[in-house]
Formats: sequence, structure tokens, C-alpha cells
Amino acid sequence: MMILLVFFGLSVLVISTMKLEVLGFDANGGPSYMGSGCFHRRETLCGKKYEKNYKVDWKKINDKKVSETASFLEETCKVLASCTFEHNTPWGKEMGLKYGTPVEDVVTGMSIQCNGWKSIYLNPEREGFLGVAPITLLQNLVQHKRWAEGELQLFFSRYCPLLYGHRKIPLKLQLIYSTYKLWAANCLATWYIVVVPCLCLLKGISLFPKISSPWVLPFVYVTFVHRAYSLAEFLWCGGTFRGWCNDQRIWLFKRTTSYLFAFFETILKLLGHSQLNFVVTAKVADEHVSKRYDQELIEFGAASPMFDILATLAMLNLFGSFGASKKATMDADQDSKVLDQFGLQILLCLVLVTINLPVYQALFFRKDNGKMPTSVMYKSIVFALLACMLAMY
Repeated sequence: MMILLVFFGLSVLVISTMKLEVLGFDANGGPSYMGSGCFHRRETLCGKKYEKNYKVDWKKINDKKVSETASFLEETCKVLASCTFEHNTPWGKEMGLKYGTPVEDVVTGMSIQCNGWKSIYLNPEREGFLGVAPITLLQNLVQHKRWAEGELQLFFSRYCPLLYGHRKIPLKLQLIYSTYKLWAANCLATWYIVVVPCLCLLKGISLFPKISSPWVLPFVYVTFVHRAYSLAEFLWCGGTFRGWCNDQRIWLFKRTTSYLFAFFETILKLLGHSQLNFVVTAKVADEHVSKRYDQELIEFGAASPMFDILATLAMLNLFGSFGASKKATMDADQDSKVLDQFGLQILLCLVLVTINLPVYQALFFRKDNGKMPTSVMYKSIVFALLACMLAMY
């Protein structure tokens, strides 16, 4: 059969993505190759294009007697296992895994599909290939940065799905690939949502229709339906409400940090001001970190520019909420007018404050080693106050 067989063993953390998104891949041309948990036909990795009448008698080949001596085979294996065996060969370019990108699995899978092979999603009841994933927030963000950076690099390379896959794979599959390739670009819209409404609220600029206006209904409808549908999907895949809330937090954290760094580092690479690098994600944690992970406590516990950004954005929306509350309570007569004009912006700030509750807890209340460093707390407060002062004056 002409298939690249994809097999996933799933954990609760990624179950919704795998069961829904990869299943969507399967219905629109076949899922992509996503690293571990996959079975390949031998010919696909050898760069062979699919031919309708191609058949191989693997039983006959496997039954072939080996005439070489053990010592000869040992020396041959040493050559094959060396780090220089593939030099000056098509391996890494036309055969095997494609080198030169942090997401070699994605471009390899797309190349296999462009050669005419089909892929199938298989998720049996018995889980397998569970593997090990990072359990600290920083390592998780670093991993997502690498993925987003690699995907965006592919979009601006000759492996762009809209160009490389033209007339080779279905257009709908090209568009699905492009969605993943533009992960990093999502940081721009997310930063607008997190920063601009809060600063405009402090300045007294309304961005949304008044609560009393009928034009507010589309905003409320889209927001409510989108979140309700997301929650229903998560619960259907076996998750919990608390797990869904944490999933929303990770969604916000990675788009305001990992994707931001990935986007600008990719732009710098395209302009020739930076070099390609590959950051290995640590997946081994000590006993105390594992214990906090089992208690569903987010592990901060390190100084990082990513945490500076997370804490600053959290404090910015907290100050914006305080400013809105002050504006609404200063004059009782203006209370209803303020809520009517800025109701949606105030609600958005409160939602962001709720999402960032673990950040506030790590900044001010936690005493364990998983808390935010003191330096991060001071910097976030200063940066957030400066932003608020510039917005107000």
C-alpha cells in the first residue's frame, strides 16, 4: 500500500490537538510527520516517488542469505554508523530526514507526500510512544520557540507549502501546512489584544461598541461561542475544566513570548544578522519539580526574558483593571456611563487578569523554588508602571 503510517500515543496535555487537528489533517490529504510515533515505509525515506504498479516482495528479500563474514559486516556497520557517512551524498537533501531546519520532521513528511505517498492517522485504544516532555514552563516555551521559528523559516524557504506543494498535494493540505508555518506571526495579533485595549482603557479611548449598542452583539456572540466550542472540544477529548483553563494560559504565554522571539529571530536570520541555532530542550527534572508538576503548579523558578515579558504583561492588565475600577467608582453618577462605554475593554482586562493568576501567585505569594525570581518582580512592576504613565499622559 502507498502509505506512510502515523501512530500517536497521546498524553492528556496534547490530546485535544492530536485527536482534532491531526484528524483534520487526515480528512484533508493526510497528517504530517510530527517526530516520534510514526511508521514509515522504507522507500519513502529513500526518496523514491510512488508508482502505482510498484510492488516489493519483502519476504523474499528478508529471506535472502547473507554470505559476508561477521568481521566484514562489523566493519561495514562501523562505516554506516559514523557521523561522516552521509557527506557528499543526497542524504539530508533528497533522501532521509531533511537537514538544515529545527523542524526536520515536518519538511520530511511534506516531501514524502509531495512524492505521491499518502499518510494515515492511527490512534489505537492502547497508547504507545508516550515519550518524555518538558514539565517546566521555561523549557516548554523554549521548545515552542524552536518549533515556531523552524516553521516560519520553512514558510520563507523553498519548502513553503504553497510553492513546494503546488500541484503535488491538495490545496487544502497546503493551507493546513501554512497555518502551522505562520504560528510565530500570531504573536502580533496576540500582543495587540493583550496591550492595546488596556492602554486605551487608561487613556479613555473606547475600542469596542457600547454595551447598550446592538453592535455589541456580534462581539459577544463570537467570543462566547468560540470559547464554549473550545471547552466542549477539550472535554470531549477527555480533559477537565481546570485543564482547559491551563491550556488557555499556555496559549497566551507561548504566543506572547515564544512566538514573539521566534518571529523576530527569523526576520533577523532572513536579513543576515543572525545564524541558525538549535536549542536542545531539557526533559529531565528533579524530584521537587516533578512533585509540583503533579500538583499542577506551573514551574517558573528561573530568570529569563520570557518571564520578564509574561510578568510585565500580567502587571499591565492588573494596573489597567485597577484604573478602570477607580474611574468607575470615583463618580457614582458616571458609573453606568463608564461601564456602558468601556464594558468590553474592562471585561477583557479582567479575563487576562484571571488567566494570569498563576503569574501573580508566583510573583507575590509562592515561597517554593518554583516562584518568580525577585528581579523579575521588580522589573515587571517598573515596566508596567512606565507603560501606564506613558498611556495616561
